[in-house]
Amino acid sequence: MALDLRLDGAVVLVTGGTRGVGAGIAEVFREAGARVVVCARSGGGVDFVRCDVREPAEVTRLVSFVVTEYGRLDVLVNNAGGAPFADTSTASARFHEKVVALNLLAPLGVAQAANAVMQQQETGGVIVNVSSVSATRPSPRTAAYGAAKAGLDNLTATLAVEWAPKVRVNALDVGMVGTAPSLYDPAVAATVPLGRLATPAEVGACAVFLASPLASYVSGARLAVHGGGEAPAYLRAGSEGV
Repeated sequence: MALDLRLDGAVVLVTGGTRGVGAGIAEVFREAGARVVVCARSGGGVDFVRCDVREPAEVTRLVSFVVTEYGRLDVLVNNAGGAPFADTSTASARFHEKVVALNLLAPLGVAQAANAVMQQQETGGVIVNVSSVSATRPSPRTAAYGAAKAGLDNLTATLAVEWAPKVRVNALDVGMVGTAPSLYDPAVAATVPLGRLATPAEVGACAVFLASPLASYVSGARLAVHGGGEAPAYLRAGSEGV
């Protein structure tokens, strides 16, 4: 088979695609030849649509706009998400509800709307959910976020079964990414086996791979994008007795 990562002519929707990781993902898709639409609660520019992905009516309008404007929807990247740090013992129920709504229920709603379009297309479509390493390890001070991302990983596997063969669904379990402004102290990079944080473009490259013909038999998978993960805590305690 041809080793082809090009997506010339594909229509791609990236949620939360105006800054940070989302902007990096959108740019790599553009470099691959795709026509990219980004959405967020605020922003502007070419191919931008204002949308709060937690609101079903706004999601319906968003997907309808993409199909009306561009004639199809080939790839959805569910990138919108995140959560501030909070003490789990004192954070309010409303706070946790908002975190779960953004990181689990919103991706489900956008995926449902995209799937309804993709199922009617001869070539189907691809959904890439941007998850987190927090889905697979303890997530102190972001407990609801970690739980929601674990749910997103499970949702990915489930939708890959339900929506096959027309739609492939995969997830990126993303580790720490360097953005401007940075979310991490510079010393944090030293805890990553590769010795640095990821760039948004590196996350984008993985998303493009999953959307490309090279991944045509990949569905229901989780791709770890974390630079090797985290070294075991006992290694930091010294080598004596090991």
